[in-house]
Amino acid sequence: MTERLQKITRRSFLEGLNLAVGGLTLGLFSAEALAAEPSGRTGKKPKTGSEAQERSAPGLNPNAFVHVAPDGTVTIVCHRSEMGQGIRSSLPVLIADELGADMARVRIVQADGDRKYGDQNTDGSNSVRGIYEDMRRAGATARTMLVAAAARRWKVKPEDCEARDHAVFHRGSQRTLGFGELAGEAAKLAVPKPADVRLRPKEELRRVGKDLPLLDGPAYVNGSALFGADIRLPGMLVAMIARPAVVGGRVARYDATRALAVPGVKRVIELPAPRAPYTFQSWGGIAVLAENTWAAMKGRAALDITWEDGPNAAYDSRQYRETLGASVRAPGTAVRNVGDVDAALAKAARVIEAEYYVPHLPHVPMEPLAALARVEGGACEIWAPTQHPQAARSVAAGVLQLPEDKVQVHVTFLGGGFGRKSKADFIAEVVWLAREAGVPVRVQWTREDDVRNDYYHSVSTQRLSAGLDEAGKVVAWRHRTAFPPIGSTFAPANRPAPRDLQQGVTDLALAIPNVRAEACEANAHVRIGWLRSVYNIFHAFAVNSFVDELAQARAVDPRDMLLEVLGPPRVVSLEELGVPKLENYGRSLDEHPIDTGRMRRVIERVTALSRWDDRKKDGRALGLAAHRSFLSYVAVVASVVKDLEGKLRVDEAWIVVDAGTVINTDRVRSQMEGSIIFGMSLALYGEISMKGGAVEQSNFRDFKLVRIGEAPRKLHVDIIESDGRPGGIGEPGVPPVAPAIANAVFALTGTRVRELPIARTFPSLQV
Repeated sequence: MTERLQKITRRSFLEGLNLAVGGLTLGLFSAEALAAEPSGRTGKKPKTGSEAQERSAPGLNPNAFVHVAPDGTVTIVCHRSEMGQGIRSSLPVLIADELGADMARVRIVQADGDRKYGDQNTDGSNSVRGIYEDMRRAGATARTMLVAAAARRWKVKPEDCEARDHAVFHRGSQRTLGFGELAGEAAKLAVPKPADVRLRPKEELRRVGKDLPLLDGPAYVNGSALFGADIRLPGMLVAMIARPAVVGGRVARYDATRALAVPGVKRVIELPAPRAPYTFQSWGGIAVLAENTWAAMKGRAALDITWEDGPNAAYDSRQYRETLGASVRAPGTAVRNVGDVDAALAKAARVIEAEYYVPHLPHVPMEPLAALARVEGGACEIWAPTQHPQAARSVAAGVLQLPEDKVQVHVTFLGGGFGRKSKADFIAEVVWLAREAGVPVRVQWTREDDVRNDYYHSVSTQRLSAGLDEAGKVVAWRHRTAFPPIGSTFAPANRPAPRDLQQGVTDLALAIPNVRAEACEANAHVRIGWLRSVYNIFHAFAVNSFVDELAQARAVDPRDMLLEVLGPPRVVSLEELGVPKLENYGRSLDEHPIDTGRMRRVIERVTALSRWDDRKKDGRALGLAAHRSFLSYVAVVASVVKDLEGKLRVDEAWIVVDAGTVINTDRVRSQMEGSIIFGMSLALYGEISMKGGAVEQSNFRDFKLVRIGEAPRKLHVDIIESDGRPGGIGEPGVPPVAPAIANAVFALTGTRVRELPIARTFPSLQV
């Protein structure tokens, strides 16, 4: 199915900004609209994109993102998914700021999945950094046309006019025309090419870089926000699926008699078994379709199924750790090479080596997966909390063998995602069942389904070796890493590819004359997928922990050791890195260079804020870590103490981020605070283990997250002001958290943490 996923380029995205003028061609499904009309909950037919177009009003519609109505209402489309990160409170505000609109007269709607919006995948911390100027240009295009219309009416030069406060003003005469008054005339003008549109000077962007309100906050609080499981259609059934416990498993036999006897159960349907590579196929299994969720759950529990576990039935994740360890103790495939590491290690006065292990991790967003589909008349309509509506659309079209233009994907609010809801396996399930059942179907996952049938973050073992000369200076650095790559979910792959190591290994700035990085063999036995921060999680843990070990070996301050290894302020070249190229998170190195000056700045800033130099005098155990990912620079200091019961706890944490230009400082602060809690959960408790190919955990009782009482008593967030190009926000805060905590644990206890979760080293944490 993956070959059906379209490739969106910057060129095609910009072309999408020049859609024909006339009519509201938004193809929208608005969560607000559903919330305003009780039809979303009472069983009435929800409004669809085509119906929204039929009700469209005349006005200015210069592109897919902005519409100015004759009454002055400005409609802005948010084409990225809202999952609590506040993208609907940021991107539309950026467009409105560039346009000069009054937010009190702006209506924000959620886009359907459609190619005309360009890349809609809300993943990779790319919703601002990848399209910042393009979104500004969408607003600037509408502004340019409104100004041109006003200038024509007044017979003045456009440059003598300005758009602000929802109107166009003539500087010489102080004449004013509202946006609504100009919408009709502006719609008759030719849409300027994107390259010909002037963006405002940054100082004219009144809201950018400020604390902005969470626009959807009231809907979250009063319950009107609609999530995937909230949508209802007449005659719909709810499906619960008994899925194989082992990836690649299938149904050997089943008896549906007892399930069909449960009141409310209507049908029992077997789904097709997937074939490797598993991509976004469904897991297979047996679906129980019922009038309500409870009946579907009871019916599923009553099924009598015998499973054939398949080729991954022998997978034991703890035994696999030994396999990974053996892999990194042997030479791998070199993906980065500077100088002669072997010779430098052989001549070194001292060699220090250490291995680091991070287990499989799940996503566990607060909202388990859910999706509703209706298949009729040669078309399909889907309502889902998806991070990647275009992938959902493509997968649905592939399953149903329909043209993509016959599939509509309406995006609801997401109750968290962390990368899980960008995979479309739950979409494949729901559309197949809706077609087979002949009625609308909602597939509902439970927390147990979510934990046991995930695309897991990869398990990893890494071995780092450093050679020190007589003076203690690091003269050699070798980094071997083994983990089943995400690519194994989509094609055969038995070791990380060079592109997989561009997350903290091959893009790691090191002022060391001899450096080599090696990718070592690791086969996948589960579905591997991207999790928030992806491979940066275990690479940052290993690198920052190892630097702390080097500091201990040399009896120097860990901050000084980190800065020494990093080297002086500079822009790091590919030649210095020892690699032929870097994808650099999809952006050019000219626009987003690897800048050690920025990394040094966040390290120096976070240690100053935490009073690092006074830690011993104050009797505090602090740990430091820093990492560049998704084009942003983040440093963390964690304080670890023992409570009255002798249990370790993180009592305070400091995080400093340099993400270049930011739109909404309040959302950045929230993302950094959330990164600390997310990273703490991974560091202290995070582990998914498999035995007999099946996941041993099931719910929050045995996959523990940090509770409120365990959260640090103080979190300090500092955002470095910058005019640089935007970097990522949602993911870069996570990678330094675990190593900062681990290093603080060592400072407090003298016990080195080389594996996560820390609870495996300190079992009392699990109490």
